[in-house]
Amino acid sequence: MTYNYSNPPQPLQAWPFQHTNHPPIPHPAWPYMTQAPWARDYEHEYRERDQPLTFVLIHGSWADTSFWSGVASELRKKGHTVYVPEYPGHGADPNKNVTHAVMTKSIADYVTSRNLKNIILVGHSFGGSLVQKVAELIPDRLKRLVFMNAFVVKDGGSLADEFPPSMQAMFKQLIESSKDNTVMLPFPFFRESFANLASYAQAQQLYKKVTPEPAGPLFEKFDLKKFYSLQVPKSYVHLMEDTVIPLGNPDYGWHPHMSSRLGLYRFIQTHGDHMSTTEYEPKLIARKIYEASRD
Repeated sequence: MTYNYSNPPQPLQAWPFQHTNHPPIPHPAWPYMTQAPWARDYEHEYRERDQPLTFVLIHGSWADTSFWSGVASELRKKGHTVYVPEYPGHGADPNKNVTHAVMTKSIADYVTSRNLKNIILVGHSFGGSLVQKVAELIPDRLKRLVFMNAFVVKDGGSLADEFPPSMQAMFKQLIESSKDNTVMLPFPFFRESFANLASYAQAQQLYKKVTPEPAGPLFEKFDLKKFYSLQVPKSYVHLMEDTVIPLGNPDYGWHPHMSSRLGLYRFIQTHGDHMSTTEYEPKLIARKIYEASRD
């Protein structure tokens, strides 16, 4: 038989010479017309089921718990339990005269008051320093620590030590111009360094939620000997386009400058900036945090 391939044969839906008293004979769909596995949604549901985990998400400076809203929602959709505590000096708290120890204790109390155990403690940015100190207070309740472009402060150091001199000078100038010992980011700096992957309109929308940050904790020196003796598993999630701390300088930066202080750790990397990716691509960030946290 010869086919005219300008008019290729079509799958028969029924036998063409049907008896008048016989119902049509349905023809099954061709198997190659079904969706191939690799054409399905990239999501991991096809490949595996998530291991249910309990997350406690800690936001960073110039933010509040709403920073995690989208990510928390995505994690809950996958069956995880998620807690997002607020800490003093942030959110609805008008008091900016707070210390790092006060913030740390509030998070530890949040965990213990709810009797949370086997938790994944996740910190972003400034939240990394809180994760370090909270871990010292409740090590028996931890399953893993996850740092997402987060500070890993060295023993005896401060957060301010991790910024180049030009940024330290800018912060000190902003503190001097404030009336309550806080740092309020100017929009141009926020747009270029915190939301560099966002559109201008998206950056403006994010900036509406920015509030002055208590300055005191930025310059406190931390005793972290206990943290660096802990055997709790650790992970670092690196967002590659984050330019809050200048890229390419071996003396500064999220990775490998600070991440390497964790010793043995799991490394997860993806595209993203400091703030806008978490807001506008929560599914991506939730997935990377899960990859950093699972067994």
